[in-house]
Amino acid sequence: MFDIQEDDLSGEATRDLLRIHLEGMHAASPPGSVFALDLSGLKTPQVTVWSVRNGAHVVGIGALKALGADHGEIKSMRTHPDHLRKGIAALLLDHLIGEARARGWKRLSLETGRGAVFEPALALYRSRGFVAGEAFGDYGPNPFSQFLHLSP
Repeated sequence: MFDIQEDDLSGEATRDLLRIHLEGMHAASPPGSVFALDLSGLKTPQVTVWSVRNGAHVVGIGALKALGADHGEIKSMRTHPDHLRKGIAALLLDHLIGEARARGWKRLSLETGRGAVFEPALALYRSRGFVAGEAFGDYGPNPFSQFLHLSP
């Protein structure tokens, strides 16, 4: 059974999954096109991080960043490689969307890469109603990035 908890990023298992996330993003993305937050970026007041646990094991992480009173961004969503295809990403995404609704956000956005490695995540986002759109926040034009938006 999976349990989602707000995470303070102090646990080794969470930090290990964040490291895996950043390494994966750099491996799948051209230099200069990775916008995933590192540990210091996730520890800002605008960001809330959740971990998905299976007992003592952290099997997924995801974060929301407030961009304003009614707009937020999904940041750094990742399932541990040993736990893919178990519904963890869907569970986490549904939690993040629910949290955006609870915060009264009218728009939930995300930035992600292009290419085959990103297709499973893109299919999940689209299945929840995210649609392609314009850049937002501090993002600028980038041939590798794409931007998705949802009105939760």
